[in-house]
Amino acid sequence: MKQSLLTVMSLFLLVWFSPVRAQHGYTISGRVTDAVSGAGIPFASVALKGKTTGTTSDAEGRYSLRLSELSDSLVVLSLGYRTQSYAIQQQSAQTIDAQLTAAATKLAEVRVYAKGGDPAYRVMREVLRRRDQFNPAQLSAYQYDSYNKIEGYINSFTRKNKKRPGLVGRFLGKLPAITDENGQPAVPVFISETFSTFYARINPELVKERIQKSRVAGVGVSDGGLISQFTGASFQQYNFYRNSLYILRKDIPSPVGSQWETVYTFRLKDTVVLNNAVCYEIECTPKRNSDLAFTGTVWIDTLQMALSQTDVRIDKRANINFVEELHIEQSWETLPSGIRFPTLTQVTIDTDQPVPNSPGALLRFFSASSNVIENKPEEVAFYTPSLEIADDFKETDATFWQQVRPSSLDPSELRAMQVVDSVRNVPLVHFAGEVIKLGVLGYVPLGKSNIELGPILSSYAKNNIEGYRFRLGFRTNTGFSRKWQLNGYVAYGTLDRQLKYSANVEYIISRKPWTVVGIRHSYDLERVGISSDNIGNNSLFAAYSRFGNISRPYFQEENLLYFRREMKGGVTQTVALRNRSFEPLFAFAFQPQPNDRDQTIRSTYQTSEFIAETRYAPDEVILQNENARVSTGATRKPIYTLRYALGFRNLLDGDFAYHRINLGIRHSFRVGVLGRTYYNVGLGIMPSTVPYPLLYMPLGNESSFYVGNAYNLMNYFEFICDRWATLQLEHNFGGLLFNRLPLIRRLKWRELVTAKVLVGSVSDSNLAMIPKTGTSGEAIEGFSSLNHTPYVELGYGINNIFKVLRVDAIHRVTYRDNVGRTGIPVTPFAIKLSGWLSF
Repeated sequence: MKQSLLTVMSLFLLVWFSPVRAQHGYTISGRVTDAVSGAGIPFASVALKGKTTGTTSDAEGRYSLRLSELSDSLVVLSLGYRTQSYAIQQQSAQTIDAQLTAAATKLAEVRVYAKGGDPAYRVMREVLRRRDQFNPAQLSAYQYDSYNKIEGYINSFTRKNKKRPGLVGRFLGKLPAITDENGQPAVPVFISETFSTFYARINPELVKERIQKSRVAGVGVSDGGLISQFTGASFQQYNFYRNSLYILRKDIPSPVGSQWETVYTFRLKDTVVLNNAVCYEIECTPKRNSDLAFTGTVWIDTLQMALSQTDVRIDKRANINFVEELHIEQSWETLPSGIRFPTLTQVTIDTDQPVPNSPGALLRFFSASSNVIENKPEEVAFYTPSLEIADDFKETDATFWQQVRPSSLDPSELRAMQVVDSVRNVPLVHFAGEVIKLGVLGYVPLGKSNIELGPILSSYAKNNIEGYRFRLGFRTNTGFSRKWQLNGYVAYGTLDRQLKYSANVEYIISRKPWTVVGIRHSYDLERVGISSDNIGNNSLFAAYSRFGNISRPYFQEENLLYFRREMKGGVTQTVALRNRSFEPLFAFAFQPQPNDRDQTIRSTYQTSEFIAETRYAPDEVILQNENARVSTGATRKPIYTLRYALGFRNLLDGDFAYHRINLGIRHSFRVGVLGRTYYNVGLGIMPSTVPYPLLYMPLGNESSFYVGNAYNLMNYFEFICDRWATLQLEHNFGGLLFNRLPLIRRLKWRELVTAKVLVGSVSDSNLAMIPKTGTSGEAIEGFSSLNHTPYVELGYGINNIFKVLRVDAIHRVTYRDNVGRTGIPVTPFAIKLSGWLSF
């Protein structure tokens, strides 16, 4: 749609400035010169006052205008000079010579330009100087109505150079299709339309989107709730006034950002009229073809030196996986305050073929903003939650969409919306969609019972304690209830012949704000040093830890009651009561505390604790899929998590009174052209005397795979701390070096470095709780603790090998002579593999 609009405008301007129009009878010509030196001023803008007609002077300062009608004056302007107006006589031909006087900033501009170079650099320097004046981020707040349309197609499955299309190509050739702009068939597999209201507040920086209506049709899409939130304005923000644009998890420098002169080369092509304004047409290209940067054109308003339009792209020479070309077109308009605002945006992503002769995909994103309201911020509480969807968002008709669309759809787009339903109902396509859903969600619907079985990843394991472990899990969906959520599992081991289980019931008290209460009861085999507290959300590593030789295993019975509420400004508060038992299957015992009446050495215990957790994530967007909540992460601000646990003695048979406090900070930031840095910081203290399984155990990794949140050369249970500080850092250069090496540039490898540091200690009282022998006289295994030297491991690696593999070489810098828990020395160096699918 946007491309057709640009084509019409180009044809209009071509006819408008065509010499054929001279027959209507008016000609103005002359020369634009410097009032002091008399030298001609190139590329000066000459336009009729109050009209859209204009031109630019040539290299000698000469110009000529052929007109069908006149106005009262001629406006002449050039960067670095004061604008001048000259009266026009009512006659068919006349000469107006303009003499411009240098502006106050003339000296600095002329001095730079005197070194040579294209005049575009003078324009771009002025754009950078004024960009804060026009950046929407300078408003105290803004809101607007947003229409978003997303289309997905499978294309490139028929080619003229393919004599015999493959099986997939023949199958796709039989599906309903439309014809794309290249005249080739394209099968629509996803179409969505979303209408919402988007709100933004600058101080504090908060955003909110209310999705009012949405309709989604696509292969593998059964419920539009979650998908509709992904297709809204929250994920279609493209502000070229920022230093970089975050697209496909890549930081792409903006042509008008702070790195403009470092990354780009500019050339002034022409001066044209866009949206009733005379604009410089400036071409931008990366200084190095392999750089992740845009190639294209920006149009700069000659009067305001502000963005008017952009048409830029990134081709396959840049280091983006699966992308043949990324194309962004955007139009900017001036608001009453003078701020520039992007009103129309179209993004096209044409993917390459994963393997030779395979089909490709084409994605189109269209976004239109209207009814912009400036500088009327809402209260801070209004922006929580940052994303919400109306209860009746599915209830729409054709009349509604005709009213909110910025322009009528062309015939191919209308046909695409009709054809996609036919495509997804083809039996084989429907089956493929269900397989995709299973791979993404991990759950299989159980008929029409509103119960889903899974996750598949945890269904089977084999280890030395349980033998073959089989697990059957389930969860309910919204068809079961919009208030109650049930989930759980049963598991059985063929060797220990023990039944394990878990049952969780959660009740949704309120959706606005999101408030839930839940209760869980479980009984299962666990291992010391690997728990949900340190594994986090790494479900793959949790499933892997069930395989192989399980060291220091124990059975745990847990009862948990929790309450969670989403507060204002990105704050989520959780409070819980938890009771746990510890029944070891290894040689374990602990000394009673000195003030205990019973000084008998024991091997089992119970804990009862109150937990309070405050999570602050002001930049996070939460998606709500009916009864489920999904975080999309944060891009600009850190996420803070403060957790406090208070242990009670003699409450629900709790054996210990203790305190535990820990703080976590997670964030990433851009380091200019050097790439992006990710870091996690952890701080904690447990100033109490308790058995060592209750202390802090950093997550080790004895596998051959790299684990992001683990110390990859530390053994399981190698160190224990009751005071600790951690830093885990990773910097991705994004191919900064490899892109400049001709022999490996085509491989699209990306270099990275990692560093992980642990500082900690254990008090003498906690060390003293470990007896030499247990209740039956067996020797008790102890543990290692850090001294004044921190644990450090450093690494370097290559990512994006075959687009999915990552290789890390890791060096253990300290404690290289430490002896592991089995008496075998630790590994000081290792190469570990992992799989990372990224753009």
